[in-house]
Amino acid sequence: MKLVRGAWKLLVGIKDGLVLLAMLLFFGLIFAALSARPNAAGISDGALLVDLSGTIVEQPEESDPFAALAGGSVAKQHRLRDVIRALDTAQSDARVKAVVLDMDSFVGGYPAAISQLADAVGRVRKSGKPVLAFATGYSDDSYLVAANASEIWMDPFGGTLFSGPGGSQLYYKGLIDKLGINAHIYRVGTYKAAVEPYTRADQSPEARAANQALYGAIFSQWQEAVQKARPKARVAEFVTKPDMLVTAANGDIARANMTAGLIDKLGDRTAFGKRVAELAGADASKPMGDFKTIKLANWLSANPLPTSGDAIGVITVAGTIVDGKAGPGTAAGDTISELLLKGLAEKNLKALVVRVDSPGGSVLASEKIRQAILQAKAKGLPVVVSMGGLAASGGYWVSTPGDVIFAEPNTITGSIGIFGVIPTFENAITKIGVTADGVATTPLSGQPDIFRGTNAAVDTILQSTIENGYRRFLTLVSQSRKLPVARVNQIAQGRVWDGGTARQLGLVDRFGSLPDAIAEAARLAKLDPVKVRPLYLEKEPGFAAQLAAMFAKSGEDEAGEGEVARDVFARMSARQRGVFAQAIGDMRMLAKGPAMQARCLECAGMGPGVASREDARIAAFLMERALP
Repeated sequence: MKLVRGAWKLLVGIKDGLVLLAMLLFFGLIFAALSARPNAAGISDGALLVDLSGTIVEQPEESDPFAALAGGSVAKQHRLRDVIRALDTAQSDARVKAVVLDMDSFVGGYPAAISQLADAVGRVRKSGKPVLAFATGYSDDSYLVAANASEIWMDPFGGTLFSGPGGSQLYYKGLIDKLGINAHIYRVGTYKAAVEPYTRADQSPEARAANQALYGAIFSQWQEAVQKARPKARVAEFVTKPDMLVTAANGDIARANMTAGLIDKLGDRTAFGKRVAELAGADASKPMGDFKTIKLANWLSANPLPTSGDAIGVITVAGTIVDGKAGPGTAAGDTISELLLKGLAEKNLKALVVRVDSPGGSVLASEKIRQAILQAKAKGLPVVVSMGGLAASGGYWVSTPGDVIFAEPNTITGSIGIFGVIPTFENAITKIGVTADGVATTPLSGQPDIFRGTNAAVDTILQSTIENGYRRFLTLVSQSRKLPVARVNQIAQGRVWDGGTARQLGLVDRFGSLPDAIAEAARLAKLDPVKVRPLYLEKEPGFAAQLAAMFAKSGEDEAGEGEVARDVFARMSARQRGVFAQAIGDMRMLAKGPAMQARCLECAGMGPGVASREDARIAAFLMERALP
């Protein structure tokens, strides 16, 4: 009995010790996170440091508190409008002696977002304020931004190569056949290439022609923008014959870049820091190569959004459109419609701007968001749509209520088409000696039957439903754009367009950014654009998310950022890991079943190549298990 009591006391002691340790850790993390909160009052003269490690997005995902507490490594996401606001406000502030762009771990974003960021950097440069960019090596996205800087620095052991849009896409027809899976596809649209990976082993001629046109237009705009920012740089040569230029430099990519005028200075971080210190002052309390810094978070805190003036509501539809509720970065139908309806009821809004940055998704959720937008029109509010980097399929569906639609020349839009996918496994179970049988009282009993396959009745019904959804889509676009249905059908068919072509086709009204859309909404409401303010209809992050975000910021100044893709080999490898993770997402989408989709899966190839966090974790797990 003594032994039992002793063992019990030992277990209780261990339990109490673990609880105490957990409490100490928890409160220590809270203290560290609170210590990392932005300090607007702490700004002094120095260089505004814009560390772009990660991706540029329209709406960052909410931080995962568990991943943050466990030290999980996830790509940072920077809100586009926040970075642009920081750059614009820095132009005329005497405390900012220079702007520093740390591009070393920049992954990128959609072409329109990168162009807007590059333009903002160019505005700082034109104001006369020095802008210095640094990276071990630049990609297409990071170079376009850096090209607008006053000085482009690169590590002498690095290198810059341009790949352009495009590359291989995975096709799963062979794998599906080997596994014995039947992918039942219900679709409308000649160019609805989203379903091709499940039905073909290669790209269809229609999809290839459409992608060549889209990629060509986007890349042509990129080349023009770079050449405008750097007229003397021999960019075209590095695009068409990089192998010859690198070979001529005996494999020294950095020297080849310098010879071609792509880079202004070669130097490591210490040399770069010394150069910045000449402009912004040295930090005597830190090692050589450090300079007086203004943190981006502090600067944004000191330059908040305006709070006076008539309110123009801005609702953001960012990420895949899904049914139900979800956090930021995912366009959940219930969440967005509730936010919008609440804003219409409680805020004195004078107009509404719908900011869209989505490849689409659920038709049901897209329609729910559209209906909520129509409530703004029912109240007599002007509605202006502002397309970001991507507004395709369901992203265009939710844009149809707009009185005016703005886009960028390299916005990716269109993809007006509908599809549905249902997998069945009758051949798969037969391979392992399992069969299925039963009775049915109606043609729909047990349908869709994943063990015996679908029957003609359910196939007819589902295809008819998809065709009806497509007709509804055409009608919405026809009424919105004042085009005959037959004409809309010609330019729809699931085809993806760049913003420039979309404007010529009548799918877009004007070129312009979010501020341009807000100004237009003010004019439609008969208000002075200078005297209005944007009111973003967004849900405030919960305590756990705020804690995770602050804790993540607290580690930004510590040495060692984990594994990042900096040199040429690492960047190429990281890009392909992203493709693999996106393939995981494609297969997961197939397994989810028969939801009717207005989604542009092929649009992912035009983005930064970053899969969802969940898909990235699954891909990393599989790759780790595959390695010896």
